[in-house]
Amino acid sequence: MALSNVLQTPAAGFNFDNTQRNAALEGFLEGAQTPKAVKTGTTIAGVVFKDGVVLGADTRATSSEVVADKMCAKIHYIAPNIYCCGAGTAADTEKTTDLLSSNLTIFSLNSERNPRVIMAVNILQDMLYRYRGQISASLILGGVDCTGNHLYTVGPYGSVNKVPYLAMGSGDLAALGILEDGFKHNMELEEAKELVRVAIRAGIMSDLGSGNNLDVCVISREGVDYIRPFQESEYKDDRRMKYRFRPGTTPVLTEKVVPLKTEVVEETVQLMDTA
Repeated sequence: MALSNVLQTPAAGFNFDNTQRNAALEGFLEGAQTPKAVKTGTTIAGVVFKDGVVLGADTRATSSEVVADKMCAKIHYIAPNIYCCGAGTAADTEKTTDLLSSNLTIFSLNSERNPRVIMAVNILQDMLYRYRGQISASLILGGVDCTGNHLYTVGPYGSVNKVPYLAMGSGDLAALGILEDGFKHNMELEEAKELVRVAIRAGIMSDLGSGNNLDVCVISREGVDYIRPFQESEYKDDRRMKYRFRPGTTPVLTEKVVPLKTEVVEETVQLMDTA
């Protein structure tokens, strides 16, 4: 059996062609297994206060038991009056929010005004429902428009809920306990920021997948204040040795080489426009 590689420019947006690749690998290689999803960790939260919305998130990106990034930005720009926190697979949340921001930017250029929050929610809902949960993105969308201050949650299957406060991610249970205890309507800005800080901090201390610094984004009619970092981690790395091993430290017990036959069935060449 030969695997055919088509060398052409990939289509824009999400691509699920790897499912066909995984099926071909399972049938071609004996004992081969398709890549499995790994557990990720995040704590994100949002609170509606008197003059706007406060969003908060930790900055740790994990891949199973490995800390992949200690300064991951989980609060994404959508529009001048709308920001979004993402939990789940980092690539999925970034691509989803980038597509949403691109669509709303085109709308703003045509209408010469900022989009409403419900418009962003509807676009997200349609996009995620179309893929039936294959996009691992749990989002908290917050913003301010002509109708008031809004905070929405959008699930990976397209479910939508409007709430005054919310926490999501693997550390959401600890964060929700803080939010439910300390939330009150028409809070002042400093009260809302402190509540979000304590909630994210509770998620960090209760979940190994959440950690490092804490980011906060304040959205109001006066503008946006994205504070990164809002609070730095008090736990600093103190490595006392270098983890470098010379080649041959670990012996190779067995070695097996399986040749893969490939066939190029189509090739396209794009010329650079130098005019």
